[in-house]
Amino acid sequence: MVAHTNGFYARDYSLWLGWNNMRYIIETALAHGRILNRTTVIPSFVYARACEFNIQTCAAWATMVNRGDAVGSDEWRLLPIEQQMAWKIPISLMFNLTHIRETHSVVTVSEFLRLHNISSDVETGPGHWDTDAYHHISSTGRHEPSLHVIENDWYDPGDIVRVDRIPDDMRERGGWTPEGGDRSRAQTGTWSTTTNTSIYHALMDLASSKRWAVLSRNDIRMVVEDGERITSQSSDEEIAAVLKENGFEPLYTYDGAAGMEAVKDVVLPILEAAPRERIQGFYEDFSNISAKVLLLRGEIHWDRKPGGLFFTTADSRARFTQTVLYDIRLTENIIDLAWKLRDRMLAVNDGRLWMAGHMRRGDFVRLQWAMEADFRTHLARIKRNLDEGRHVLESIHGGNVTTYNVPDAKPDFSLSYLDPPLPDDKYYIATDERDPGNLAYLREQGAILISDLLTFEDRREFGWAIMLTDVLALLEQSLLSHAAYFYAHAFSSVAGGVMNLRASMGADPRTAKLD
Repeated sequence: MVAHTNGFYARDYSLWLGWNNMRYIIETALAHGRILNRTTVIPSFVYARACEFNIQTCAAWATMVNRGDAVGSDEWRLLPIEQQMAWKIPISLMFNLTHIRETHSVVTVSEFLRLHNISSDVETGPGHWDTDAYHHISSTGRHEPSLHVIENDWYDPGDIVRVDRIPDDMRERGGWTPEGGDRSRAQTGTWSTTTNTSIYHALMDLASSKRWAVLSRNDIRMVVEDGERITSQSSDEEIAAVLKENGFEPLYTYDGAAGMEAVKDVVLPILEAAPRERIQGFYEDFSNISAKVLLLRGEIHWDRKPGGLFFTTADSRARFTQTVLYDIRLTENIIDLAWKLRDRMLAVNDGRLWMAGHMRRGDFVRLQWAMEADFRTHLARIKRNLDEGRHVLESIHGGNVTTYNVPDAKPDFSLSYLDPPLPDDKYYIATDERDPGNLAYLREQGAILISDLLTFEDRREFGWAIMLTDVLALLEQSLLSHAAYFYAHAFSSVAGGVMNLRASMGADPRTAKLD
């Protein structure tokens, strides 16, 4: 596997983040490794943040650490000591590592270290790449295996737009040549063709106020829609043709939920645009590096689109979508158990479709990010939206079913032939709430919780890992992907993971709402 690539692509991983954010970061790393034909190095472990039982019970199965000590953060120091604990677990518990290797060249940090006769014990707790511990230092001070570092502020400074690669037709339009570029920031190439049209200047006036000079589809339409060549019904291809004639290039990316980039799902592909002269290719800048290890320093997660860059073709975006939806796959025990729980939810409502909501509490309450600070008000909001969802399902019943605009999606026809929920039907709530009084209130209000569905046999068959809330949350995400209707918070990364699962399962876009 490794021998067929051009070395390794490494990252500084932020292991203090929850799993869903970590997964987004790994998705981006895999995309970068694929662009450069390098073997992507991912963490060997992650930290599970809570135990469903007494903390010593989980500590009998997984190494328990003080989370703040492990990652070098004081964020949790004021919490009760049991809430400061975390459990160090193999990353293979979180997704199917064997499956991803069928399509991507991937090794864990511990595997990388063993390949180079270095003890895996030196893998860092916070997740950063230790350039001293992970490499032998020769008598001349050189790293072995050889190392090249991409500094964080080289990646996507505000005066460039980072894309995957520059296609041949774009190079020709813009007179791109590999000579030149800001070598102090590892940039390769320059654009020689200039544009001086009225549309170009109108687009640039808008772009000057944007981060990275990227224009949304609405921004673009404000300028190029003339009622003749470009109308409100014009396709992305027609708009892209106008952009290319006027010094801008179409960028292929995804729409963020509720106008934010928190959840990073890939279910809503969109067209954006940037001035050609600002475009800088990841492939062009870094594919010529001969060092065995190419390291991207620091974090590029926050406020970026999925993949951490923009794609220059619809095909390259579609390939990334496939990586997210199908290549990074949950483990088989999670998938199998989620199907069993799905059937139990159907049985609860006599075979009718069932709905679900994600109720993020816990740290979101502490950080004042929760939908509603008051628990009962939060539940009332979820129930109002699920009631709207019930009407949506009624409108779909017996009619046509569609899918998200993603590769290889097959419609879920059960939406059409199974009866929709009744007003008083039970619904499922996935939540990190643990207050006994609040959990009792959920059940009083008709909610079904994960503990109501799981049996002793389920837990025994699954194994010890289901005691950890992060693993249990993966099971809940998988179960939520089966819900006929789903509602959640657009600021929760958990919701983004569910949306991706739903798209891969053929869910109808009308059957989910994030706000």
